[in-house]
Amino acid sequence: MPDPQLCSEEEITELVQRFYARVRRDATLGPIFNARIHDWPAHEAKLVDFWSSALRGTRRFRGTPMPVHAALPNLSAEMFGHWLQLFEQTLATLPNAALRERARDLAHRIAESLWYGYQLAHPAPETQTGLQELAS
Repeated sequence: MPDPQLCSEEEITELVQRFYARVRRDATLGPIFNARIHDWPAHEAKLVDFWSSALRGTRRFRGTPMPVHAALPNLSAEMFGHWLQLFEQTLATLPNAALRERARDLAHRIAESLWYGYQLAHPAPETQTGLQELAS
């Protein structure tokens, strides 16, 4: 349940900026993101709105992430698991334990949902899998 007392907007901004700095430098995910995102400040602002809505209940986010992710070619469960690992590494650097726990749980649900939607858009029954075993 979103909670305005969970964290501050500054903490969410710090989380998003630290995480996407990691993603941009990452050998696996960096090329995927950097090839598609040409205005990082605008993208990060949208993601701050997303996490603020999800964690604090601000309802600022407007968007549909599923079709954007489903349109990407050649994604794998391992990539989604790697995204989760980078997210958890970033969370570990934050002092707010409640934020770390809530954001981790939410990130796992989001990754599962996006991976499920991706598999529906790109059916390959022999390779379909959940993410539980990839990011723990």
